[in-house]
Amino acid sequence: MKNILVTGGAGFIGGNFIHYLMKNRQDCRIVCLDALTYAGNLETLAPVLGDSRLRFVHGDITDREAVYRLFEEEHFDAVVNFAAESHVDRSIDTPEIFLKTNILGTQVLLDACNKFGTGRYHQVSTDEVYGDLPLDRPELFFTEETPLHTSSPYSASKASADLLVMAYHRTYGTPVTISRCSNNYGPYHFPEKLIPLMILNALEERPLPVYGDGKNVRDWLYVEDHCHAIALILEKGRVGEVYNIGGHNERQNIEVVRTILKALGKSEDLIAFVKDRPGHDRRYAIDPAKIHRELGWLPQTGFDEGIQKTIDWYLNNRSWWEHVRSGDYQKYYQKMYGNR
Repeated sequence: MKNILVTGGAGFIGGNFIHYLMKNRQDCRIVCLDALTYAGNLETLAPVLGDSRLRFVHGDITDREAVYRLFEEEHFDAVVNFAAESHVDRSIDTPEIFLKTNILGTQVLLDACNKFGTGRYHQVSTDEVYGDLPLDRPELFFTEETPLHTSSPYSASKASADLLVMAYHRTYGTPVTISRCSNNYGPYHFPEKLIPLMILNALEERPLPVYGDGKNVRDWLYVEDHCHAIALILEKGRVGEVYNIGGHNERQNIEVVRTILKALGKSEDLIAFVKDRPGHDRRYAIDPAKIHRELGWLPQTGFDEGIQKTIDWYLNNRSWWEHVRSGDYQKYYQKMYGNR
């Protein structure tokens, strides 16, 4: 049985990855390490917390002593690092938090892998490390050879972490892989992000704030497809390599918003254009040819199917997002673990 540490596993993508492994990899035992900050929600893992194959540990990846103690206890076969501050707007306001978690936290995990002989370290990164692409050059895509060219403190911290991961591979021989994904969407997405924010505001007939002219283009990747790709990289990916994971689903932000309004039967009068954020990248688009060629991965979920599945999930899981927006989701941890 493989013993896998999933950091940030109570967050959006990390939580979905744990659900994916629990469902599709019966030979895995998972330890979830999460600090349960504003974007970490233990309720995301509620359906699987009772399974003996999952252990939850409340902790911070920057806490070297606690991380080392956990590695000594568990003897991990692999580490998948989802733990990160990831909200661009917040990084503009308080960049130092992003530097601490995303860079120094990564260093602690790499040091632990070296000290305790972990067989694989996988860094979950982002296409934002490449900067952006012009809207008038649709033939251009990010490849693994695209130079890093960051636009925000968030993306700079993720690029720094990627460079650190590769430096550890070259200097110490740490067995690493990196994946850089396009914009994810799907169940358990924190309501601060574009798609869940638009769904929930539309449901409540509240204004839908759209930055600038709304023509910024993103390549949308359904989160389950992303989880499948990471599992393949862990199993078959070449050590020391970077793999881009893209959805082949480019949409303007305003298109996404209109699709959601139409699916919910709401008026476009709810759209409210607001002042653009500083350094807002215009277009992201990933070429996933390498992961398709080497590992046989392709996205399985088209945007129209994925957005409807996402909308349905939010309609059917009102208590989850109501708890998140009210802050009550933090009480779930106390209920589950407060007296232990």
